[in-house]
Amino acid sequence: MNTENALQDWRELAHRVEREVAQAVIGQPQTLRLINVATFARGHVLLEGDVGVGKTTVLRAFSRAIGGDFERVEGTVDLMPGDLIYHTYVDAEGRPRIDPGPLLRHGERLTTFFFNEINRARPQVQSLLLRAMAERTVSAFNREYRFPHMTVFADRNKVEKEETFELASAARDRFMFELNMSKPTDRSIRRALVFDTAFHDTEALIAQVAPALLPAEELNTIAALIQKSVRTSETIERYVLDLWEASETPQNLGITLDGVDMNRLILAGASPRGMSALLRATRVVAWLDGRLHVEPDDVRAVLPAILGHRIFFTPIYELRRAELAGALIARILDRVAAP
Repeated sequence: MNTENALQDWRELAHRVEREVAQAVIGQPQTLRLINVATFARGHVLLEGDVGVGKTTVLRAFSRAIGGDFERVEGTVDLMPGDLIYHTYVDAEGRPRIDPGPLLRHGERLTTFFFNEINRARPQVQSLLLRAMAERTVSAFNREYRFPHMTVFADRNKVEKEETFELASAARDRFMFELNMSKPTDRSIRRALVFDTAFHDTEALIAQVAPALLPAEELNTIAALIQKSVRTSETIERYVLDLWEASETPQNLGITLDGVDMNRLILAGASPRGMSALLRATRVVAWLDGRLHVEPDDVRAVLPAILGHRIFFTPIYELRRAELAGALIARILDRVAAP
């Protein structure tokens, strides 16, 4: 099969995954598209939002559609790093036993690792997960375990603050996207969610998603093919570099925010890792749209989800992140001229 046919076949599979998940999750098309983009850009996703908006349902539905081996961990305050590696118990004969934990028990077959409420886990647990995300390996029992096909989906409850441990800024940089999933505003969708009993049974909703649509062990190969095949022009490269510089020194573009001393706002702009993630994601957006070249709208489509958690504010403004990050990125997009 030639490259063009392979890209077309995988594009149809990618769109089918999105359609299948959309049967279980209504009113969140932007979230579904960006998770699909991250899957084919081989990036990890952190999802946050209000209580009861369906974050877990979205991630479980994607996990089912993607296929491969799946593992899920619940974040709790007493979870320790070793709990991800091994499991100890006493067997029926009264002998102590040690079995592989959730990260190890599937070996290289592990495709989706879902960490529910990651901010309830202690920093030591978060650190182990972050290493596994970055390197797709962990060391245990005097050997190295590899998870070459693993994608981590994590969600975070942003409402409750008791017994929670917020991810450090540098840790959040390891996630390709940080998506804020909000309540749908469309009245007809709200009505369906409340009065249509089909949306009251989460297990039944997940079950209607067609399972294992993708040959998950080939995701790395097709992802590399997408990155190699989708072109970026010099004009797009200049646009991206201008956006990067704007994330570091927005005041140089005359950008202002109400009640903010712009000279004291930014501690650090986007990292090279962040901008690399931006280009990986924009190429996938172009591919999903049936093109082999990146356009400015592809960049604009993913920039808020890429930059929102990668612009580091000084401490006096960090507490206003939720208010300032979105406003700043919107001003950057307005002020940096698109080609």
